[in-house]
Amino acid sequence: MKKEGKFSYVYIKEHIESQINEGKLKVGEKLPSEIHMAKKYEVSRETFRSAIRLLEEEGKVTIKRGIGTFIATPLKTIPSSLEKLTSITDIIRAASLKEGEKREKIETVACTKEWGELLGLEEGDPVIFHKRTRTADGEPVVFSLNVIPKEIVGDLFDEKHFSGSLLHFIERECNVNVVCSDAEISVPLHTDRYCQKLLIHPHTTVLLLKQVHYDEFNRPIFYSEDYLRNDVFQFQMRRKR
Repeated sequence: MKKEGKFSYVYIKEHIESQINEGKLKVGEKLPSEIHMAKKYEVSRETFRSAIRLLEEEGKVTIKRGIGTFIATPLKTIPSSLEKLTSITDIIRAASLKEGEKREKIETVACTKEWGELLGLEEGDPVIFHKRTRTADGEPVVFSLNVIPKEIVGDLFDEKHFSGSLLHFIERECNVNVVCSDAEISVPLHTDRYCQKLLIHPHTTVLLLKQVHYDEFNRPIFYSEDYLRNDVFQFQMRRKR
């Protein structure tokens, strides 16, 4: 049996970390092979793997199976107060990250009983159903589902290109002032198909924010379900006695 070298996996992890911080290892750079690195540190491949697992959990490397291990930069933590109604677009931009999106579906469907109870509609009434993935610096951070009464937006989504903040789009194009929302926060199961779209790192956890948005007349304007990466978004609120 080969004798293990003097370096622990924690030392190896911290050494690679210091090389990243000092700029000796650049973002996007591929590390040498596992065999080469284990030989360099005079440790077993399993010990080196343990160090890489720690770095991966912290988002400092990305492992592409069958290709190799690459240096990565963890996204900034984005603080957001739950007391203020703020769009996802504004939250991402406030953190100096580049916002992007991938629209997955937008269509007119029949209102379900659940949506009807939330939006004051009859089951079967037409609603716009909108799904998309939001990104920050090219990395998926939010998956959103939105349900909007057709009577509020009409054919707006057919007539105008939409991207960015849904809240701002509705306010601008429909002359509707969204002033507040009722929100519920929960932790979705990891088996939830929408949650899985965001589980890109071992350390990623997801929160689900369900909201009904209202105008100044307390009329429900739209319903949203936002799956948010909890390793990126940090929600805060001030509680008082």
